[in-house]
Amino acid sequence: MLEKTTIHGYRVQYETEDDVKSGVAYLRDDLAREEATVFFDQARLKGSAQFEADNENQYTLTYSRDGIYTLLRRQSSGSFF
Repeated sequence: MLEKTTIHGYRVQYETEDDVKSGVAYLRDDLAREEATVFFDQARLKGSAQFEADNENQYTLTYSRDGIYTLLRRQSSGSFF
């Protein structure tokens, strides 16, 4: 089920799973408005923006023409050593 919120004035929807909620908290609480705006602008201009939160989870922020952003968690590809 999708939950909706506003982050720094941007309308965002996301799955209610805890690991996605941590991405919401990262954008809303850990980054200053100016820092978070970089990701929202990238998503609006290019269709998506990828970022990694402090907990090392990886996220993609997408933008749709109706003005709503969607936050998704990406699976880590892992490291091969």
